[in-house]
Amino acid sequence: MDALLTAVYDESLSDERIRDTSAPARRRLIDSLWSILDPVASVTDARAVWDSVFSAFIGPSASDQSRAGYLVLEREALQRIEAWLAILEAEGALKPGDNAARARFLLTVVDGLSIERALAASGSRIEGERATLAFAVDAVFGNAAPA
Repeated sequence: MDALLTAVYDESLSDERIRDTSAPARRRLIDSLWSILDPVASVTDARAVWDSVFSAFIGPSASDQSRAGYLVLEREALQRIEAWLAILEAEGALKPGDNAARARFLLTVVDGLSIERALAASGSRIEGERATLAFAVDAVFGNAAPA
């Protein structure tokens, strides 16, 4: 099951954009993170996805095996984001740092945006979501405005 879930995740999250050095590093990271959100672009889709996630992985009928499946998906997402950050570090575009912590932060923001999308009362929040994602990326790059 781990191998199957890993293969599905590898197929759905390409490294192609992060490796496109014709675009600025910040833009590439935002676009790569956005690719995690993109499949659930509508409020309806986001609700369906989160309903499935909760039912399958943490609902009362969820099995230990399905819960373990979620941990595989989470691990794969974190490893993919860490790999993206390592690519940017190797290019010299990102200062060396704790990529595991950075990845955890960025995935938390992406997860939060997807839940917020599912809970949206109406309409699209894409512009605000992209601004939030850009703010998180700026924080990772050390460019966030002081509070």
